Amino acid sequence: MAVEEFKDGVTIRIDCEKCDGCGDCVEICPTEVYKLVESRAAAPNIGECIECCACVEVCPEGAIEHDAC
Repeated sequence: MAVEEFKDGVTIRIDCEKCDGCGDCVEICPTEVYKLVESRAAAPNIGECIECCACVEVCPEGAIEHDAC
C-alpha cells in the first residue's frame, strides 16, 4: 500500500510495504517534512518541502517517490 501526500504542487509517495521504519528520511530532511508514525515514514509537514530529494536518495528500500526527483 502506498500513501500519497500532496500540497502546493508537491507530491510524495511512500510505499508502506517497502518502508522499514529506519528513519533515515527523518534525519536527512533539512525542513523536517517527515516523521515516523507507527514505525513507518509519513510526511505530515509536506508544505515545508524544498524539493531537495535527499529523502529519495537516502531511503535504502526505495520506498519514497517524489515528483521533483
